[in-house]
Amino acid sequence: MKQHIDHLAILGGPPAFDQPLHVGRPNLGDRDRLMTRIGELLDRRWLTNDGPLVQEFERRLVAFTGARHCIATCNGTVALELAARAVVNHGEEAEATTADGEVIVPAFTFVATAHALRWLGLRPVFCDIEPVSHTIDPDRVEALITPQTRAIVGVHVWGRPCHIDRLQKIADRHGLTLLFDAAHALGCTWRGRPIGGFGTAEIFSFHATKFVNAFEGGAIATNDDALAARLRLMRNFGFAGYDQVVSLGVNGKMSEVSAAMGLTSLESCDEFIAVNRRNHEQYQHELSGVAGLGMLAYESSEQSNYQYVVVEVDAPAAGLSRDGLVEVLWAENVLARRYFFPGCHRMEPYVSAGAPPHLPVTDLVASRVLLLPTGTTIGTREIAEICEIIRLAVSNSEQVQRTLRERPPAIPG
Repeated sequence: MKQHIDHLAILGGPPAFDQPLHVGRPNLGDRDRLMTRIGELLDRRWLTNDGPLVQEFERRLVAFTGARHCIATCNGTVALELAARAVVNHGEEAEATTADGEVIVPAFTFVATAHALRWLGLRPVFCDIEPVSHTIDPDRVEALITPQTRAIVGVHVWGRPCHIDRLQKIADRHGLTLLFDAAHALGCTWRGRPIGGFGTAEIFSFHATKFVNAFEGGAIATNDDALAARLRLMRNFGFAGYDQVVSLGVNGKMSEVSAAMGLTSLESCDEFIAVNRRNHEQYQHELSGVAGLGMLAYESSEQSNYQYVVVEVDAPAAGLSRDGLVEVLWAENVLARRYFFPGCHRMEPYVSAGAPPHLPVTDLVASRVLLLPTGTTIGTREIAEICEIIRLAVSNSEQVQRTLRERPPAIPG
């Protein structure tokens, strides 16, 4: 355990960890059960095309989310593309090569949320977020609605649900589709109901970094029977039977090996959440009282997956910027992350389309947010060491700042 400022790696001490500690390092679940599933699917030689494991995974997701339908896909980005294409074109995907119009979406999200819309020909209209929840601000949404607006996409950031009821009322009032990017929110609830059954559809990601992963995968959850049927056609080239193509479609199917991992991950879901919660509570306890640092809390009245440890760094109070603290941690082999930085509205191709919109809360939060390692590969010893490094850096911020000014930045990009 580092106990003196000179022990910090950025000041010449050895790194605290021999191997990098990552944000979002994959959880694996029961390896033997996974390998059994993979062996069975190899014996069947049914590797894709809506195999039995994909069908089982979809049934498990229906039970888990409470949604009437869950359509598994090859990844979360394709899931959002399919959902947006299906609802914006109102079932006319066979006649139109692209969608058109505007979709209101927060700028504080992973760029795939915006890219999926732009890829279809839709124009993302970036909205500001709330300072506490980091989710889209309903008070700002209505002012962005124009005759070209086709839909609203809310993002359940960090697994904290959007103001679902307020967004639904706005969508209903203006005749708009409401979609949710729920990539962070599997296993979370809103007013006691599982995320997955809200809006026209909700989109999940089972990327390797998610606490439940399918190596790579996604799903669309919806209560709309007609939409579910349309999405199943769209994800499989428009095939309605063995050799009958009835609409335009793409290859958005999940493979059997991804479903094997997804099922294995779901079976360990409670264990993953328990570890995440334990880690979150330890970080919260050990970082309490550190000047300029505030940890994002989860609603005690709702279920959460606790898969992200989110710290906001108030540079004037901490004496050290968020990026400075990242430099300190990276030197120790703690690969803490800036997330959603600098905001989609300041990324390409959107920034070249004109002056970025005025999103003061997004800009502030994007400059302050820091994510720390958690998950099943991180234990109490590692967390104690990470928190001690942070305490040392903040309590000796002037010396750390001098050192940072004398060396080139280590953060990629």
